[in-house]
Amino acid sequence: MQLEDTKIHKNLEEHIIIAIRDIGIPPRPTVLSEIESEMAKDEPDFTHLAKIISADVALSAGLLKTVNSPYYGLDKKVRSVPEALLLLGLNLTIKTIAGISLQKVFKDSPHLERYWDESGTTARVSGWLAKRLRKTCSVRPEDAYTYGLFHDCGIPVIMSPFPQYRHVLAVANAEKSERFTEVENRLIGANHADMGAMLAESWALPSEISEAIKHHHDLDRLVGELSPYTSAMVTTLVAMTHLAEFLIYKRVNASASFEWEKISDIAKQILKIDDAKIDELFQDCHEPMAGFFD
Repeated sequence: MQLEDTKIHKNLEEHIIIAIRDIGIPPRPTVLSEIESEMAKDEPDFTHLAKIISADVALSAGLLKTVNSPYYGLDKKVRSVPEALLLLGLNLTIKTIAGISLQKVFKDSPHLERYWDESGTTARVSGWLAKRLRKTCSVRPEDAYTYGLFHDCGIPVIMSPFPQYRHVLAVANAEKSERFTEVENRLIGANHADMGAMLAESWALPSEISEAIKHHHDLDRLVGELSPYTSAMVTTLVAMTHLAEFLIYKRVNASASFEWEKISDIAKQILKIDDAKIDELFQDCHEPMAGFFD
């Protein structure tokens, strides 16, 4: 039976490694291009921007739902797209819409429900950590939130056409020493970090976000051989989101992977925290995780 399973596994890998070459990066949503075009003007027209967003009912509803979430901590409920634009500002609005658009692109995949729950929670906890660690880490909460939402966006890029990819993820998650992306490269000849970075670049997200996505399983390289070419923002984003994921799964005494064990020493140095601080953060991070494990 074990020999048969190994054969099936090998055939599956060969099928994916051949077909994965034909995966296309989803094109940037038109609404993002329209918004950015308006933002590039000397005096952007907020009324026109609101009309662009409101023309997509699902997008405008998603924007209001996100803005009214506990993460933003607003004193009153936002009831309209123009109000959301005024409160968030243009840059944060386009990042929020990019995140909502990501989910819409892959809305028809039945294999990604858990992924969206995890990425949304990781984004909220990452943004929350940026606020809590602002004295030692100069990363804006909105950037931490955006990166947290997009850092694994290569997973739906591969998973949507190849639901078999779940098996590859399981193997990589169970690996205690080899890099996550090296496992993927070995099994299917591609990895979600490269795919995610390509999507982020194609969607014109900030270059630091793209770079952090590309190297989020290479934190040791970011502070080593790549350090002359890497900004502090990139290394901080990567370390912070790894910590966010660790806190999320510590909440239920579970581990999604061995990634924190691989990079925890480096991450703690970057974030200027120790185990006592991590315990303190763990005790306080109930709100951004609300609903995830219900």
